[in-house]
Amino acid sequence: MILRAEGVSRQYFRRSKNANVFLAVKETDFTLPAGALTEITGRSGSGKSTFLRCLNLLEMPTQGTITFEGTDITDPQVNINIHRQKMGMVFQHFNLFPHMTVLKNMTIAPIQLLKKSREEAETKARALLERVN
Repeated sequence: MILRAEGVSRQYFRRSKNANVFLAVKETDFTLPAGALTEITGRSGSGKSTFLRCLNLLEMPTQGTITFEGTDITDPQVNINIHRQKMGMVFQHFNLFPHMTVLKNMTIAPIQLLKKSREEAETKARALLERVN
């Protein structure tokens, strides 16, 4: 398995008259074999996005473990940024930098985070753009 979530929960604490704990994700198990393609579906507000955000620790689970490529990434000693370099996520409401061209938006992360040369990043970006016309 490339990714395994076991007993993952995410709760939020809030102050209100009715309740002070909101459980967004409840004891969820999930496995993803290497090379698999899957989908997560459900009603609006059912916790899909929160669960996905937990999988790369954009949201910290309040319970459970997440193992990515054999490493428990919920362990506080793990450098999550190393593992995030091998994860992809498309946000529901993603935004490009409006003051940059599409090419610049596509090359900024490979240059800044992956330390690719501008030429290498632009070659890859142009190839991807060619694929989608």
